[in-house]
Order: sequence, then structure tokens, then C-alpha cells
Amino acid sequence: MSTRDICLLLGATGVGKTLLLKRLQKLGLHGLSELGEPPSTLPTVGTNLTDLTLKKKKVTLRELGGCMGPIWPSYFKDCSSVIFIVDSANTTQISSSCIQLLSVLSAEPLHSVSVLILFNKRMDDIIASATQPITILEVSAGTGQGLQEVLNWLESITVK
Repeated sequence: MSTRDICLLLGATGVGKTLLLKRLQKLGLHGLSELGEPPSTLPTVGTNLTDLTLKKKKVTLRELGGCMGPIWPSYFKDCSSVIFIVDSANTTQISSSCIQLLSVLSAEPLHSVSVLILFNKRMDDIIASATQPITILEVSAGTGQGLQEVLNWLESITVK
């Protein structure tokens, strides 16, 4: 990363970018024990800048409002990393978020930057309304990550 590290915070409107920005800032200043209740936020129209100091190195998080999607590429050349957030509880928005993410990943200026994809907002509300027991696992059939947990789950429900 360069001497002035800029990390773009991207995602559709309402995925939690502003809240993440505020929580990361508070965490960086006060630690996990002082995180407290989530602050109220409003959808970002434009951009928010927040500086974090990580191991004596300054990183600027630049949140771009979801409504600014068409002009996100004008910010790509100045960044050294990207955090892309998907609201995993908003099933109607997931497919459009995937299209946005693919667009971001295919952008030439971002081919060499590090990308973190966050699935925000656990599906607690959906799970709470279900009558059956639900388990959530993170898996990758390609790399094998989490596959043992799938077998463990199958075993736990079939071998009683």
C-alpha cells in the first residue's frame, strides 16, 4: 500500500456501509469493550471519509453512497483496497449486489488491489420466523472450506 492508503467502502444503498464506518472508527479509538449500541445512520448521498490509524499507519476509508454506483469507477484509480458489502438479509438485493461486485472486480484499475467482501446483517429475522431448526455454514465447494462441517451437520441430523 502507498503512503496514503485509501480503502473504498462500496455496496448498494442500505447495506450498512455508514454503520460499519462508524463502528470501525469507534473500535479503532476505544476498543471492543467500548463499542456500545449501534448509532443511528442515514443513507449516504455522496461520500464519507474516515481516517483510521492501524499500527501507526493511517488508512482512509472512503464510503461511496450506493446511489453513486454509476460514478464509483471515477474513484478507483486512487484506492489501494476495496471493502464491498452485501446485505445478506435482503434477498431481493443480493442478485444486484452480485452484479455490482462483478463490475467492481472486473474494473481495470482494481485488478491489483486487495478486496474484502463482507456479508452484513445476519439473517436473524428470517431465522427467527422459521419453525424448523436452521444452521448457517460458510462453505466453498471449490476449496473445501466448511465441507467437513456440512458432513458433521448431516451426521447430526441423520444419526440419532
